[in-house]
Formats: sequence, structure tokens, C-alpha cells
Amino acid sequence: MSIPAAESLSHQKNDPTFADVWDEIVWRGLVHVSTDADELKELLAGRPITYYCGFDPTAASLHLGNLVQLLLLRRLQLAGHKPLGLIGGSTGLIGDPKPTAERTLNEASVVAEWAGYLREQVAKFLSFEGDNAARLVNNLDWTASLSAIEFLRDIGKHYRVGTMLKKDAVSTRLNSDEGISYTEFSYQILQGLDFRQLYLDHACLLQTGGSDQWGNLTSGVDLVKRAEGATVHAIGTPLVTNSDGRKFGKSEGNAIWLDPVLTSPYAMYQFWLNTDDADVVDRLKVFTFLTRAEIDALGAAHAAEPFKREGQKVVARLVTMLVHGSAATDAAMAATDALFGQGDLDALDAATLESALRELPNTTSPASTSIVQLLVDTGLSPSTSAARRSLGEGGVYLNNVKVDDENALLGASVLHGRMAVLRRGKKTLAGVFVE
Repeated sequence: MSIPAAESLSHQKNDPTFADVWDEIVWRGLVHVSTDADELKELLAGRPITYYCGFDPTAASLHLGNLVQLLLLRRLQLAGHKPLGLIGGSTGLIGDPKPTAERTLNEASVVAEWAGYLREQVAKFLSFEGDNAARLVNNLDWTASLSAIEFLRDIGKHYRVGTMLKKDAVSTRLNSDEGISYTEFSYQILQGLDFRQLYLDHACLLQTGGSDQWGNLTSGVDLVKRAEGATVHAIGTPLVTNSDGRKFGKSEGNAIWLDPVLTSPYAMYQFWLNTDDADVVDRLKVFTFLTRAEIDALGAAHAAEPFKREGQKVVARLVTMLVHGSAATDAAMAATDALFGQGDLDALDAATLESALRELPNTTSPASTSIVQLLVDTGLSPSTSAARRSLGEGGVYLNNVKVDDENALLGASVLHGRMAVLRRGKKTLAGVFVE
């Protein structure tokens, strides 16, 4: 799987108008829950510390929720702290408990392959130079040789079953028809083991993760306290949700993947372009390195003239560039303009055009198909009579050229010899692939 280079890290900076990085990440809304806030503020304002976040290879790519963690890791690194990116080679073989059902266990060879992909993706967002250079670790390195007896004697003895049963994901599953296996029940112990090992090996003092992982995060905090008598910390970030409050992620079936094969740069750009007005400022805070003053100015401009969607355009451009680089972002923006009649469709390369059309309703038809039939086949019109009416009203375009003849055929009006863009009105699009 191809992992393109991200935009250069050199332009990324924290906002110097904040007293310290804790104040900035709180303002950006990145702290949903944490251990002692006063202690964390003091810790992050002091000498450089080592901190980590874990990424389990339960899929072939990271997704939008993981991007929140990657950017938090980067913001703390910019403040002088030392990041550890943990790839869950062992925890990925199990998977943290879902609230709804038991996970399907993947083959070890598949998990190892996915771990390689995630390692490359995590590395794109951190700097591996300087005094606080990032390091990547894999928890399979310290669990593969661990015997069951060692696990139970050295780690398991520090856990209390009553406390484990109270974790949200565990209690939800226990009260469901599905129940929970001992395998998934033990996941929190493995994640706690990670924190203890990183504390011992790297003096790691902080773990970050999504707020839905809070039970697993505190598992490590508690284990280090019980086993080593030391105080460590955790930060849980808010979940990224859509307008109905449902989070984006692979378990929800609506993940926005960081890999361009799974979510194309065009689809990534469109996702951000369609951000709800109410969420624009929050997205700018979390997902961009714009300063407080720049975000406030954009927020004011957006509030005054929301129809211009300036905030959405900025967040779409900056986040797509962050994940996929300038060239892919420029291509996505050009495709967006061209598809909606504001640019040159002929100037789009075949790969960009195809990835864009695959995201739209589309159909595959011979060149002899009528435009009326294509409108119906793509769902742009509910019936042939409605399609003819749209043609008669002058609201149908093929490759941005108006079509008003109800007998018109697709014919030779194709791009790159095999694709066409069908549009009804200003914004309703579909793709046509020629057989």
C-alpha cells in the first residue's frame, strides 16, 4: 500500500500567545478528560518529558480519529516533549472491546502487515530529528516472550476484577446478549502493561488517547502506581462526531481513512468541505496549526457570511494538504471546481477524475445510451419523464456542456476515452463510465 509523503513539518508551530502548551491544547478542545489538570499543566510547562499514544493495527490504515492523536503528539513535540508512537503488534492481535460485539480476530500475518502500514503513517506526522526526536516502538517486542505465568504473577496480581468490570466497554458488553470473552476482557491489562514498560524503558509519564479509551488509559496509570509507586498521567481527547453525534471510525462503518487508496484525496477534501457550519471553528482548532487570532478571524468572517463557506474551504485545504501533500490537494481542489462547472474537466488527469467520480452516484453504460436513460440510471432523475422535463428546462449538463435535446446520446462525449460527468442543476452530480 502506497503511503505518500505528508506536507513538510517545518512550517508547523504552536501559538506563542498561549502561556504554555497545556493552555493551548485546552483552548483547542483537545482535553475531554484527564488526570489531575494542575499537575499536567505543571508537568508540560517544565522539563521535556516522554509521552506516548498507541495505535492498534486492527485495519490497514489509520483514520480521522487517529489523526486527532497524531496532531496532539505533534503539538506536544513542538513544545519540546519527546513522543513515542506505539504500534500495537500484540494488542492488535486482540483488539479493544467494542461496546456492541466481539471482534473478529485477524491472522497474525495480516496484523503484522498492517502494523507496517501504521508505522509508516505515524512516522509522517512526527519529527525524527533534534533533541526531542520521535521514536517508534512495537508492544509485540515485550509481550511475545512473556509467559502466561509471568503475565499473571507480575502483571495480573495488580488488577482487581471489580475495577475491571466497571470499565464502560466491559460493563456494556456484560449487560448485552453478546457478553465478553476473557480475551477482550484482558485487553485493558495489556494496555496497562504497555504504559508500565514504557515508564521503565523510557521514563514515559503521559499517555494520550480518545476519550472512549479512558478505561484503558487509566489501566496503565493505575498499574504504574501499584507496581512502581510512581505517578503518571493520561489525556483523553474528544471523539470526532458527525451532526447526529455518531463518531467517525471503522467500527461505525463511516471511517475517513488516511490512506489515499481507502479514502481518496478528493473524498477527503469533500468531507471537510461539507463540514457543518456549527463545527467549522472546532475543526480548525483541532486539525490545523492556525493561530488563535487566525481562527478567530475566520470564525468571525464565517459567522458574517456563512454562505461563502470560507471556513470549510480553509479546513478542507489545510487538512488534505497535511495528510496527502500539496500536489494531491491541488488536484482535489481542481476536480471540485471542474465538476461543478468552474474549471476545466479536460485538464484533470484520469486518476483524479476517476477517484472523484467513484465517490459520486455512477453507472457503467455503452456510448449508445441516451442522456435521458443515464439520468435515470444514475439516480439524478426518478423517471424518464422527469429526465425529459429537466432537459427541456435546460438544467442538464454533460461534461459541463448544456444538453437540451431529449434524444441526445452519450456518444463520443467522454473524457480520457472512458468517463463522463453528468450534472442536473448546479450541484447534483453523477459519474458515467463507458463500457
